[in-house]
Amino acid sequence: MPGPRPPLPLAAAITAGGQSRRFGQDKALYRVDGVPMLERVAASLQACAPRLLIAPPGRYDLPGWTVTPDLRPGLGPLAGLEAALTALPQGAEWVAYSAVDLPYLTARYWALLHAAVTPGAQAVVGRDGEGRGQPLAALYHRSALGAVQAHLDRQDLRMRSLLDALQVQAVMWPQVRDAAPLAFTNLNRPPA
Repeated sequence: MPGPRPPLPLAAAITAGGQSRRFGQDKALYRVDGVPMLERVAASLQACAPRLLIAPPGRYDLPGWTVTPDLRPGLGPLAGLEAALTALPQGAEWVAYSAVDLPYLTARYWALLHAAVTPGAQAVVGRDGEGRGQPLAALYHRSALGAVQAHLDRQDLRMRSLLDALQVQAVMWPQVRDAAPLAFTNLNRPPA
């Protein structure tokens, strides 16, 4: 039987600072198969350290995670990525960045992205079956911070627009599907 997996040389960050307006309740606490989405995403990132939860202070208590507030509250996941990259400790180069509403991510998915890191890349994203990159379940290099800040400064808050400005390494759908078949199932609304 294999032993515990060695830690990935990545920081982890989960963005959970939104208002959950479309969801109608706090989606981080919504249970999928009996487990809150926040805990499911956190479990997929347990091999990473340090672990940052991008959320308002006092909203959630997740043991082993450091709460880091947005530097620019109300500007969505891009502002969360800015907070994560700014909070990277000395020596950390990459952050595994996830939205709280992707409850089917797996440790295997993050290991797959990490294995795809190439010199010069600023982001590593998995692509879905239609070839679109998933920017809210991706790795970002600390060198992406300048582009993130520039997008925020000009109020271009689209994560896909950020990817267009970065050197991106892609992992294609067949590999993603093998690592986490439901990885990109995004729960923006509770199931009917």
